[in-house]
Amino acid sequence: MKKISSDEQFRAAIAAQGLTIAVFKAGWCVDCHFIDPFMPELVEQYADRAVFVEIDRDEPSDICSELNILGIPSFIAFSDGKELVRFVSKLRKNRAEIEQFVDRAISVYAVLKA
Repeated sequence: MKKISSDEQFRAAIAAQGLTIAVFKAGWCVDCHFIDPFMPELVEQYADRAVFVEIDRDEPSDICSELNILGIPSFIAFSDGKELVRFVSKLRKNRAEIEQFVDRAISVYAVLKA
């Protein structure tokens, strides 16, 4: 998962053709560390259908304010610079919930591109 550290990198990543899943995390976030062990496998599982990027919630903070990211980890799916769906809450997320979100994002993307 590519780490994004600037506003410009973020805008370029979400503007790309295809499906981009932005994962908002922070180093101090216990729930973010909870997903760390399985995220590489999940990214690999969906590698042919989505690109995942990681944004530190505290780095390009204007992005998080603009997108109203309050609870982390949070997930937003983008295509061609437009938000498709999001999975944002203050609750801990497990692998099954994240997979359900990614599957939903893939479905929405497929309908829009059909």
